[in-house]
Amino acid sequence: MPHDHSDHPHALLPSDPALRVKALETILTRKGLIDPAALDEIVDTYQNKIGPQNGAQVVARAWSDPKFRASLLADATAAVRDLGYFGRQGEHMVVVENTPDLHNMVVCTLCSCYPWPLLGIPPAWYKSDAYRARVVREPRKVLADFGVTLSEKTAVRVWDSTAEVRYLVIPMRPAGTEGLDVDALAALVTRDSMIGTALVQAPT
Repeated sequence: MPHDHSDHPHALLPSDPALRVKALETILTRKGLIDPAALDEIVDTYQNKIGPQNGAQVVARAWSDPKFRASLLADATAAVRDLGYFGRQGEHMVVVENTPDLHNMVVCTLCSCYPWPLLGIPPAWYKSDAYRARVVREPRKVLADFGVTLSEKTAVRVWDSTAEVRYLVIPMRPAGTEGLDVDALAALVTRDSMIGTALVQAPT
Protein backbone atom coordinates (compact mmCIF):
# COMPACT_ATOMS: atom_id res chain seq x y z
CA MET A 1 0.00 0.00 0.00
CA PRO A 2 1.15 3.58 -0.59
CA HIS A 3 2.56 5.22 2.51
CA ASP A 4 -0.12 7.24 4.29
CA HIS A 5 1.15 10.67 5.40
CA SER A 6 -2.02 11.55 7.30
CA ASP A 7 -0.46 10.66 10.65
CA HIS A 8 2.68 12.71 10.06
CA PRO A 9 2.88 15.77 12.36
CA HIS A 10 3.21 18.08 9.32
CA ALA A 11 -0.22 16.92 8.14
CA LEU A 12 -1.72 18.62 11.20
CA LEU A 13 -0.40 22.04 10.13
CA PRO A 14 -2.53 24.29 7.90
CA SER A 15 -1.31 25.05 4.39
CA ASP A 16 -1.40 28.85 4.72
CA PRO A 17 2.09 30.10 5.81
CA ALA A 18 0.75 32.56 8.41
CA LEU A 19 -1.45 29.88 9.95
CA ARG A 20 1.44 27.41 9.93
CA VAL A 21 3.61 29.90 11.82
CA LYS A 22 0.85 30.50 14.37
CA ALA A 23 0.30 26.74 14.79
CA LEU A 24 4.01 26.13 15.32
CA GLU A 25 4.20 29.02 17.79
CA THR A 26 1.28 27.52 19.74
CA ILE A 27 2.88 24.07 19.83
CA LEU A 28 6.28 25.43 20.95
CA THR A 29 4.65 27.63 23.60
CA ARG A 30 2.70 24.71 25.04
CA LYS A 31 5.89 22.70 25.24
CA GLY A 32 7.56 25.57 27.08
CA LEU A 33 10.21 26.02 24.39
CA ILE A 34 9.49 29.67 23.62
CA ASP A 35 8.14 32.70 25.45
CA PRO A 36 5.50 34.49 23.32
CA ALA A 37 6.28 37.85 24.93
CA ALA A 38 9.97 37.53 24.07
CA LEU A 39 9.08 36.48 20.53
CA ASP A 40 6.80 39.50 20.11
CA GLU A 41 9.57 41.78 21.36
CA ILE A 42 12.05 40.33 18.87
CA VAL A 43 9.62 40.79 15.97
CA ASP A 44 8.80 44.36 17.08
CA THR A 45 12.50 45.19 17.33
CA TYR A 46 13.28 44.04 13.81
CA GLN A 47 10.14 45.56 12.30
CA ASN A 48 10.19 48.93 14.03
CA LYS A 49 13.66 49.58 15.45
CA ILE A 50 16.04 47.63 13.22
CA GLY A 51 13.89 47.91 10.15
CA PRO A 52 14.62 49.44 6.75
CA GLN A 53 15.02 52.91 8.29
CA ASN A 54 18.58 51.93 9.25
CA GLY A 55 19.47 51.08 5.67
CA ALA A 56 17.72 54.24 4.47
CA GLN A 57 19.96 56.32 6.75
CA VAL A 58 23.02 54.62 5.27
CA VAL A 59 21.85 55.32 1.72
CA ALA A 60 20.96 58.94 2.47
CA ARG A 61 24.34 59.55 4.05
CA ALA A 62 26.09 57.96 1.07
CA TRP A 63 24.18 60.32 -1.22
CA SER A 64 25.15 63.33 0.92
CA ASP A 65 28.71 62.56 1.99
CA PRO A 66 31.22 61.54 -0.71
CA LYS A 67 33.80 60.50 1.90
CA PHE A 68 31.32 58.18 3.62
CA ARG A 69 30.18 56.82 0.25
CA ALA A 70 33.79 55.94 -0.62
CA SER A 71 34.35 54.20 2.71
CA LEU A 72 31.05 52.34 2.34
CA LEU A 73 31.97 50.99 -1.07
CA ALA A 74 35.48 50.09 0.12
CA ASP A 75 34.49 48.34 3.39
CA ALA A 76 30.76 48.31 4.07
CA THR A 77 31.05 46.16 7.19
CA ALA A 78 33.28 48.70 8.93
CA ALA A 79 31.37 51.73 7.64
CA VAL A 80 27.97 50.57 8.88
CA ARG A 81 29.45 49.29 12.15
CA ASP A 82 30.73 52.80 12.82
CA LEU A 83 27.12 53.97 12.56
CA GLY A 84 26.04 51.34 15.10
CA TYR A 85 24.48 48.92 12.61
CA PHE A 86 25.86 45.46 13.24
CA GLY A 87 24.89 42.10 14.65
CA ARG A 88 23.40 38.80 13.59
CA GLN A 89 22.79 38.52 9.83
CA GLY A 90 24.93 41.58 9.21
CA GLU A 91 28.42 40.45 10.06
CA HIS A 92 29.85 40.75 6.53
CA MET A 93 28.32 43.46 4.36
CA VAL A 94 28.97 44.48 0.76
CA VAL A 95 27.39 47.60 -0.74
CA VAL A 96 26.78 47.90 -4.48
CA GLU A 97 25.70 51.09 -6.23
CA ASN A 98 23.15 51.60 -8.97
CA THR A 99 24.09 53.91 -11.84
CA PRO A 100 22.51 54.82 -15.18
CA ASP A 101 24.62 52.04 -16.72
CA LEU A 102 24.17 49.33 -14.06
CA HIS A 103 21.23 48.20 -11.94
CA ASN A 104 21.92 45.80 -9.06
CA MET A 105 19.51 43.30 -7.50
CA VAL A 106 19.93 41.00 -4.51
CA VAL A 107 18.69 37.46 -3.95
CA CYS A 108 19.54 34.47 -1.81
CA THR A 109 19.12 31.47 -4.08
CA LEU A 110 19.65 28.88 -1.33
CA CYS A 111 17.46 30.26 1.46
CA SER A 112 16.82 33.83 2.62
CA CYS A 113 20.12 35.40 3.73
CA TYR A 114 19.38 39.07 4.31
CA PRO A 115 21.00 42.05 6.14
CA TRP A 116 18.72 42.21 9.17
CA PRO A 117 20.53 45.07 10.99
CA LEU A 118 19.95 47.32 7.96
CA LEU A 119 16.68 46.10 6.45
CA GLY A 120 14.85 44.29 9.23
CA ILE A 121 12.96 41.08 8.54
CA PRO A 122 12.98 39.92 4.89
CA PRO A 123 9.67 40.21 3.03
CA ALA A 124 7.80 37.02 2.15
CA TRP A 125 8.41 37.44 -1.59
CA TYR A 126 12.20 37.59 -1.02
CA LYS A 127 12.02 34.11 0.54
CA SER A 128 9.70 32.68 -2.10
CA ASP A 129 10.84 29.97 -4.50
CA ALA A 130 9.48 31.99 -7.42
CA TYR A 131 11.64 35.06 -6.73
CA ARG A 132 14.75 33.06 -5.89
CA ALA A 133 14.51 31.01 -9.09
CA ARG A 134 13.37 33.66 -11.55
CA VAL A 135 15.55 36.61 -10.61
CA VAL A 136 18.74 34.88 -11.74
CA ARG A 137 17.20 33.70 -15.03
CA GLU A 138 15.06 36.65 -16.05
CA PRO A 139 15.84 39.67 -13.86
CA ARG A 140 14.23 42.18 -16.22
CA LYS A 141 10.94 40.30 -16.14
CA VAL A 142 11.07 40.18 -12.36
CA LEU A 143 11.73 43.92 -12.30
CA ALA A 144 8.75 44.43 -14.59
CA ASP A 145 6.61 42.48 -12.11
CA PHE A 146 7.65 45.06 -9.51
CA GLY A 147 6.78 47.90 -11.89
CA VAL A 148 10.37 48.75 -12.82
CA THR A 149 11.34 49.25 -16.46
CA LEU A 150 14.96 50.02 -17.24
CA SER A 151 16.62 51.29 -20.37
CA GLU A 152 17.95 48.53 -22.62
CA LYS A 153 21.34 50.22 -22.22
CA THR A 154 21.28 49.57 -18.47
CA ALA A 155 22.90 46.27 -17.52
CA VAL A 156 21.37 44.24 -14.69
CA ARG A 157 23.57 42.40 -12.19
CA VAL A 158 22.18 39.95 -9.64
CA TRP A 159 24.09 39.39 -6.40
CA ASP A 160 23.58 36.14 -4.49
CA SER A 161 23.64 36.61 -0.71
CA THR A 162 25.13 33.83 1.38
CA ALA A 163 25.74 33.07 5.04
CA GLU A 164 29.13 34.73 4.59
CA VAL A 165 28.19 37.88 2.64
CA ARG A 166 25.06 40.02 2.52
CA TYR A 167 24.41 42.89 0.11
CA LEU A 168 22.83 46.32 0.25
CA VAL A 169 21.99 48.30 -2.89
CA ILE A 170 22.52 52.05 -2.99
CA PRO A 171 19.75 53.15 -5.36
CA MET A 172 20.23 56.13 -7.61
CA ARG A 173 19.44 59.46 -6.00
CA PRO A 174 16.39 61.00 -7.69
CA ALA A 175 16.54 64.40 -9.34
CA GLY A 176 15.18 67.36 -7.42
CA THR A 177 16.58 66.31 -4.05
CA GLU A 178 19.67 68.50 -3.98
CA GLY A 179 18.43 70.67 -1.10
CA LEU A 180 17.23 67.85 1.16
CA ASP A 181 19.02 66.89 4.37
CA VAL A 182 19.88 63.32 5.35
CA ASP A 183 16.62 62.67 7.21
CA ALA A 184 14.50 63.98 4.33
CA LEU A 185 16.46 61.86 1.88
CA ALA A 186 16.14 58.77 4.07
CA ALA A 187 12.36 59.20 4.06
CA LEU A 188 12.39 58.65 0.28
CA VAL A 189 14.36 55.38 0.44
CA THR A 190 12.31 52.19 0.49
CA ARG A 191 13.24 48.68 1.54
CA ASP A 192 12.67 47.36 -2.00
CA SER A 193 14.97 49.99 -3.50
CA MET A 194 17.77 48.69 -1.25
CA ILE A 195 17.14 45.16 -2.55
CA GLY A 196 17.05 46.45 -6.11
CA THR A 197 13.42 45.71 -6.92
CA ALA A 198 12.32 49.36 -6.87
CA LEU A 199 13.55 52.82 -7.78
CA VAL A 200 13.56 55.78 -5.42
CA GLN A 201 10.94 58.29 -6.51
CA ALA A 202 11.48 62.03 -6.47
CA PRO A 203 9.48 63.92 -3.83
CA THR A 204 6.17 65.34 -5.03
